[in-house]
Amino acid sequence: MADPTPVIDDLCAESDELDLLVGELKPEQWALATPAPRWTVAHQIAHLAWTDHSSLLAVTDQDAFSREVEKALAAPGDFVDNGAEEGAGKPPEQLLADWRTGRRALADALRTAPDGARFPWYGPPMSTASMATARLMETWAHGLDVADALGVTRTPTDRLSHIARLGVRTRDFSFGVHGLTPPFEEFRVELTAPSGELWTYGPESATDHVTGPALDFCLLVTHRAHRTDLALRTEGADADRWLDIAQAFAGPPGEGRPPKGAAG
Repeated sequence: MADPTPVIDDLCAESDELDLLVGELKPEQWALATPAPRWTVAHQIAHLAWTDHSSLLAVTDQDAFSREVEKALAAPGDFVDNGAEEGAGKPPEQLLADWRTGRRALADALRTAPDGARFPWYGPPMSTASMATARLMETWAHGLDVADALGVTRTPTDRLSHIARLGVRTRDFSFGVHGLTPPFEEFRVELTAPSGELWTYGPESATDHVTGPALDFCLLVTHRAHRTDLALRTEGADADRWLDIAQAFAGPPGEGRPPKGAAG
């Protein structure tokens, strides 16, 4: 069984890096628009705080988490936005404090979770490592939205390895959420890490291939960039189709980001 400590450490590092962006913002900067429609910087941090809280309940109080699932089922199209809206209405200093407290409590709970534990979620149950990976993926993706609003370019790190692996593992889910039958054969995926290391997944003998920068692959599977703006290459019709629909997050696909230069 894989030790979840490295991904929990990387989750904390990713959160701390985002904290450096928002920790000293002026009140008016919390109201800046981000690429997500109708979401400000405050909405982005509120969403992370809300999801951290839900994750903490899943790990520590499954009865309480079940009640959250019931709320989600009662308003399937609104509960995520409602959570972000509620948090964004708080004073920035309270929102920031709530996010910091919640994410640290979640990290502590994940570190002390029993070996082999599985936690309920809005989709399939999750292991400790999977929960931490999902939180890292969201923290990185929403952090990009915050950086965009602030006009800041974030330097990618090899923490992306967790997101890239998640993106590969969710291939069949991506097909299924679009009502398509996943390909039977595995793909070969070769990604160049920010450090220059080559990350590989799947057999070398696979017919279908995906190659390119790991950053671009992570941008694609988190729907933070349009495929046409990324340097990803494919061999094989199935791999080509996958890159049109790939997503590493649960829930409906959404509209994604338009190509650069597209009319808004």
